[in-house]
Amino acid sequence: MAIQVHNRVTLTLALLMTAALTTLPFLNWAPNRLVSGQPVALAQIADGVGWWLLLPAFLLMLLAFLPQRRAGLALTLACSETLFVAMVAAGGFAAASLAQQGHPLARTSYGGGFWLASALALLIATDAIGRATQNAMWRLLLNAQIWLPIVFLLLSGQLDALSLLKEYANRKEVFDEALSRHLLILGGTLLPALLIGVPLGWYCCRRPGIQSSVFTTLNIIQTVPSVALFGLLIAPLSGLAREFPALATLGISGIGMAPALIALVLYALLPLVRSVVAGLQNVPDAAIETAQGMGMSRGQIFRKVEVPLALPVLLAGLRVTAVQTIGMAVIAALIGAGGFGAVIFQGLLSSALDLVMLGVIPVIALAVGVDALFKLLLSLPGNKTSD
Repeated sequence: MAIQVHNRVTLTLALLMTAALTTLPFLNWAPNRLVSGQPVALAQIADGVGWWLLLPAFLLMLLAFLPQRRAGLALTLACSETLFVAMVAAGGFAAASLAQQGHPLARTSYGGGFWLASALALLIATDAIGRATQNAMWRLLLNAQIWLPIVFLLLSGQLDALSLLKEYANRKEVFDEALSRHLLILGGTLLPALLIGVPLGWYCCRRPGIQSSVFTTLNIIQTVPSVALFGLLIAPLSGLAREFPALATLGISGIGMAPALIALVLYALLPLVRSVVAGLQNVPDAAIETAQGMGMSRGQIFRKVEVPLALPVLLAGLRVTAVQTIGMAVIAALIGAGGFGAVIFQGLLSSALDLVMLGVIPVIALAVGVDALFKLLLSLPGNKTSD
C-alpha cells in the first residue's frame, strides 16, 4: 500500500529546515564587533549536542504522514514550537560558552541556518494552528503562547551573551527612543488619515462621479517611490519654514517629522478611502429604507446604520494602512524622522548585522502585533468580514 502524505506543507518545510540546519552556519563568532567572524556549524555546538535539534525536525516529517486531526496537529504544533525554543536556547548557551573561552569583546550572533530554520518552524506552527481551529481568538492565543518561552529566556538572562542582546544593552536609550518615535509616527499618520480619508470616502460614495478622479489621484501618489516623495516635500516645506518662521518653531521643516507624516498620510489615503467606499456601498438598501421608515434623519441613518454596518470593511482597510505605515516609517529615517529606521541604517552604514537586526525585529514584531490586534477586532461579534 502506498504511503500517503497528509500534509505536504509540513513535509516540505521540515525538509527545508533540516537542510538549513545541516548545511548553513547556525552561529557566527567574531573576536570583536568590527570583524566579520567565522561560521559555527550545528555540529560544533556543545560537542555535537546541537545535533539533537534535528530530532523534532524528523518528527515533523513523520507527522506529515498522519491524518490531520486535532491530535496530530497538536503534536505538530508542539514539535515545531519545541524546535524553535530549543534553537533560541541553544544559541544562547553556545554564546555563553564561547564568551567564557574567548575575549570579553567577542561577539556571537545567530547565523543564516538559525534564521531560516526558525522562520520555517514558525511557518509550520502557524499552518498547524490554522488547520486546527478557525476561531480567531484561539488562533491569536495559540500563536502568542509560542513566544512565552522566548520571553522567559530573555528575562532570565540566558541570551545575554548573544551579540544582539549586547547591542541592545549598549543602546537601550536609543532603542527606547526609536520605539517611541516609531509609535508616534504610526499614530501621527493614522489619525490625520482617518480625519481625511473617512469624509473623503463618504463624499465619493455620495458623489459617484468624482470617484474615478479621486482614486486616479490616490493611485498616482501610491505609485511614487517613498524616497522620491520624501525628497519632493523637502523643498516646499523648507521654503514655507523660511517664509513663515512660526512654522519652523512648530517643527515644520524640509526634514524631520513633518515631511514624513505628510508623505505617510498621502500613502495611507488610498486603502482607507477604498475601504470606506466599499463599506458604505455594501450597506443593504433594505436597512436604509427601514431606517427611513422609522423616521430617522440622514445624519442618524449614517451614524446608527451605515457606520456600524460598514465598520468591518473600514477596520480591514485600517489594518492594511497600519501595517503599511509601520513598514514605510523605516524609510522615513532617511529624512531625519527617526524611529527604528535610524537604527537599521546606522547598522548598514557600519556593517553591523546585529545592529540591523535590532531595528528589523521590532518593526516585524510591531507589524505582526498590530495585524493580530485588528484581526481580533474583526473577529468580534458584528465585525465579521473576509480577510
